[in-house]
Amino acid sequence: MSVQPSMCVKCDGIMQQGFVADVTHGAVYVSEWVSGPPEKKFFWDGVKRPNWFTESFSNEPKKRIPIGAFRCESCGFLEVYSRDEFAAQ
Repeated sequence: MSVQPSMCVKCDGIMQQGFVADVTHGAVYVSEWVSGPPEKKFFWDGVKRPNWFTESFSNEPKKRIPIGAFRCESCGFLEVYSRDEFAAQ
């Protein structure tokens, strides 16, 4: 299945492909969907960051799939998908 919406479901405007930017210290990544519920951090705000290295040795690794988004040029409506094809190339 190819994810290519061309018309907005809200106003029939033109949809433009983009992505949700995950901005960190000195880099920009494509945001990812992560399986399972988020776990609250003990200190400060936010959620625990999955430990990608150790989870590869566990029985139930977290699944991560890049997020792609389409934005209507007319009304700004966002249509968001999580599929492997949205990974940076």
